[in-house]
Amino acid sequence: MNHRYVQSGRMQRGVTLIIVLLILVVVTLLGIGGAQIALLGERSTRYDRDYLVASQAAEAALMDAEFDIRGPNTSGSSRVASFNQTDFGFFMPGCGTSGTSRGLCEPNADGTKPVWATVDFLETGTSAPTVKFGDFTGRAFDAGDKGIQPALAPRYIVELIDDAAPGGNAEGGKVAKMYRVTAIGFGPRSDIQVVMQIAFRKEKG
Repeated sequence: MNHRYVQSGRMQRGVTLIIVLLILVVVTLLGIGGAQIALLGERSTRYDRDYLVASQAAEAALMDAEFDIRGPNTSGSSRVASFNQTDFGFFMPGCGTSGTSRGLCEPNADGTKPVWATVDFLETGTSAPTVKFGDFTGRAFDAGDKGIQPALAPRYIVELIDDAAPGGNAEGGKVAKMYRVTAIGFGPRSDIQVVMQIAFRKEKG
């Protein structure tokens, strides 16, 4: 028997085994990488969906606030009367927490931080400083843990701010006022949150 031939055959089989193992390692790594990419894509798609749900909820709250300010609403004329150019007594420091003053906020006296940046929008109790969708308009909003819908109903506050429009003077030469509405919407999970804001000027009459 030719010993050189036998030794050479064993070496070739050893090299072939190593190559096959390397190919298996590469294929395994590619499979793991592909699975991770697919998982990240699924998570990204789900986050985009949840963000869209929260965004739509926040927009709905802004619209509800407009109905609240303009009327009509279920609390009668007292709430609508809160939004006028002669009596701002319904607006409270740090936001009202009861009655027709709920969610109506005076600007911070020191002016260092806007009210919306200090209010706890996640408080939902009876003394919450925010208005839940439909509290004053009677409009319904589906929320909860069933299906793909917001986990919680959206909420908002209304801040009293100066109207910087040219010629914006109220009666008696006072600076006219307008309203800054800040709303928060929730995704299918309550930790998915979107905050939106508008400046709203109520029509006279």
